[in-house]
Amino acid sequence: MRILELTEETKSNILENLLKRSPNSYGEFEGRVSEIIENVRANRDAAVFEYTKKFDGAEINAGNILVTEEEIKEAYEQVDPKLLDVIRKALVNIREYHAKQRQFSWFDSEDTGIILGQKVTPLEKVGVYVPGGKAAYPSSVLMNVMPAKVAGVGRIVLTTPPGKDGKVYPSTLVAAKEAGVDEIYKVGGAQAIAAMAFGTESIPKVDKIVGPGNIYVALAKKAVFGYVSIDSIAGPSEILVLADETANPRFVAADLLSQAEHDEMASAILVTTSRELAEQVSAEIEKFVAELSRKQIIQASLDNYGYILVAKDLEEAIATANEIASEHLEIVTANPFEVMTKIRNAGAIFLGTYSSEPLGDYFAGPNHVLPTNGTAKFFSPLSVDDFIKKSSIISYSREALEPVYKDIVQFAECEQLTAHANSIRVRFED
Repeated sequence: MRILELTEETKSNILENLLKRSPNSYGEFEGRVSEIIENVRANRDAAVFEYTKKFDGAEINAGNILVTEEEIKEAYEQVDPKLLDVIRKALVNIREYHAKQRQFSWFDSEDTGIILGQKVTPLEKVGVYVPGGKAAYPSSVLMNVMPAKVAGVGRIVLTTPPGKDGKVYPSTLVAAKEAGVDEIYKVGGAQAIAAMAFGTESIPKVDKIVGPGNIYVALAKKAVFGYVSIDSIAGPSEILVLADETANPRFVAADLLSQAEHDEMASAILVTTSRELAEQVSAEIEKFVAELSRKQIIQASLDNYGYILVAKDLEEAIATANEIASEHLEIVTANPFEVMTKIRNAGAIFLGTYSSEPLGDYFAGPNHVLPTNGTAKFFSPLSVDDFIKKSSIISYSREALEPVYKDIVQFAECEQLTAHANSIRVRFED
């Protein structure tokens, strides 16, 4: 893994390289995605079935697109009981963490007759997309569904691509059932996003779509935003480890590779104040890559977007971490909590030697749906807030309005909105 001295030039080049992975940089796919969306919008179920046959090789129709209770029961028989036990333990942690994020309506009243407040309402229908294809992602089910359940969403619809046999991964079905999904449909890709955004004969239109996916899914979510809400347009996974000479090089190497194995566009970066640690981590990475099962993907990721950066001091290392604004940030220093107070930009922050990134992916409780590609500078992890909306409450009595009505009239007339002014003035006509 390449080792570079951290300078303004190397930092600028790395940031430019990382931004190439953004879904906003893949305009050549937008035309194909737009065609799929328009076809589904116009032809509804027929288009969904056509694309499912074309892309997934499965014969799906109105009679089998909805996963049945019998299929879910069969899935429970196929899932390892130990995995089911872990899913249930993780669910408890995820539910309890997100329960602390709940918001409630509030009202303030004054003796003058003024009542102001905020009404918090959960979304009515939410669609959750879960990838299929190469692997099953039950953890993605839990992380996207549980905050919606905690928020009180009325109806949760899940879509996921079927295999050629028309079946869905058993672990996906079990996780969905445990988390409380209401309906599961066998459809994937951009066509699933379009179906949930506009509705078909089989699949209901939802108010918001969440969940990760490939570039087609990401661009489809971008295209339907405005017709429905979305969580984010996620890019490839990324990790940044901020470490000093006290870090264990073998642990750091293992953690970097935990993200590099996602796909060839994943990013793994170590920023350290220790040249010795940098060289040790690089050596450990070579050993690990030789023995890990996804070595080709890992190596491509490291070749394209893997860096070890040696900073002159901890302040420079922290500034670089803030500039990169990584999805996952591990702080492995002598005093990680002190360093954490200086971090402004990160999706999730892992503190100390034993808080490795997969702990957050699967089990601890905080959400693993995180901002990528530098968007941690202005976006947050998926949370209960993503599944509620807020309405302002305003109530004035005549006695409360009378002392201020002329101020409002003056403001409206300043903007030449005479009907606004009249709406207030008529209430105090002689």
